[in-house]
Amino acid sequence: MKMAAPGLRLGMRRLLEVSAALGRVCRAYSTPQAFAEVLRLPRRQLTKLVYPLQELEQHLAPDARSDLCLRVFDPSLEDLARAESFFTASPRNRIEYLSSAVRLDHAPDLPRPEVCFIGRSNVGKSSLIKALFSLAPEVEVRVSQKPGHTKKMNFFKVGKYFTLVDMPGYGYRAPEDFVDMVETYLKERRNLKRTFLLVDSVVGITKTDNIAIEMCEEFALPYVMVLTKTDKSSKGHLLKQVLQIQKFVNMQTQGCFPQLFPVSAVTHSGIHLLKCFIANITGNLDSRLPV
Repeated sequence: MKMAAPGLRLGMRRLLEVSAALGRVCRAYSTPQAFAEVLRLPRRQLTKLVYPLQELEQHLAPDARSDLCLRVFDPSLEDLARAESFFTASPRNRIEYLSSAVRLDHAPDLPRPEVCFIGRSNVGKSSLIKALFSLAPEVEVRVSQKPGHTKKMNFFKVGKYFTLVDMPGYGYRAPEDFVDMVETYLKERRNLKRTFLLVDSVVGITKTDNIAIEMCEEFALPYVMVLTKTDKSSKGHLLKQVLQIQKFVNMQTQGCFPQLFPVSAVTHSGIHLLKCFIANITGNLDSRLPV
């Protein structure tokens, strides 16, 4: 009897690992139907959807792979399933728009952890937040084709777990009081756990993005770079941008989380991993995962 080739054995082992993990997830949690369907995808499709950086790694030369922070945050499928439940609306887990504010003293005074999303006008921020809330269809997140649609800080309650804040876009058509509004919030909001800085993966880091990055660094804020619109780039262009931005993070930032989060609000690639990271930094997942 012939022995299976090493590559075939490795592929079978990984397939068995995913199948076993799927069984554990379904037994441990009441997995949302949409995510249960994700877990049943073929392994390559699952990796591309859930772990997009690891999918990109396959197209890198071996000597370039060490430049990319791929598994700093590397949750299990069980972690991802648990995080998905926090973003799923139910009678016991109400996800809803709370209020809007143009000044910090008008913002709701909430004890729960908070995360905020900020980026230049037309970076796809509202589309991304809508994708995060796709399992809470009653939550209205307005998406506009016109840049600068968001003029206020919009607060969304995610059950008893955390609050998500949609900040106005900077750059073109930004609100006149943008600086006072956003700087005051970032400097003084005590329960702010992480700032998510959105960068368009098609165009890379712009001059206005640099100003936002400098602000986060000056205020010593912990922040994360999320690369949006990955569905609009070819694989080669996306890989080039990811490597350039990763080099920038490694060499020129101190407060930025080392791993990038490429996402698409259209295909939902990377959305599940981002949900899991948010659940983790707000203290709702296993503390063994890095924050």
